[in-house]
Amino acid sequence: MKQGKIISEFKKFIARGSVVDLACGVIMGSAFSAITNSVVNDIIMPIAGFVLGGTDFSSFKIVLRKAGETTAEVAIRYGKLLNAVLNFIIIAFVVFWIVKGFNRLRDIQKKADDAARKKEEEKVPPKSQDIVLLEEIRDILKAGAKIE
Repeated sequence: MKQGKIISEFKKFIARGSVVDLACGVIMGSAFSAITNSVVNDIIMPIAGFVLGGTDFSSFKIVLRKAGETTAEVAIRYGKLLNAVLNFIIIAFVVFWIVKGFNRLRDIQKKADDAARKKEEEKVPPKSQDIVLLEEIRDILKAGAKIE
């Protein structure tokens, strides 16, 4: 393939709306992630820790090997996993409500469009029988069939 054709196809691919929408979604998701991390780490976890007697979830760990003079501690830090899971649940909950709201708006718009279309259809008077017959004859003649 020629390099010019590849570049042209790439430009066409990038310019498509879905790719641009996806890029915007990723950027917004990154910004939203920073907000939810702050909500989880700075608001929810301190409250949960206070309720549970001053416990800091992010410090929860299972020590496999204690730190020595020359070795570092080896531990499974499941408290950070708890923070991440809670973060995910909050994001999923917010996205659920956003999608629910958009679906409700779409349903309202669809009902309004259907009502407007129905009202418009009611304005058009029905065709008379001879007009319908003439349209059928026209369609037969266009199709090239012989009238018997």
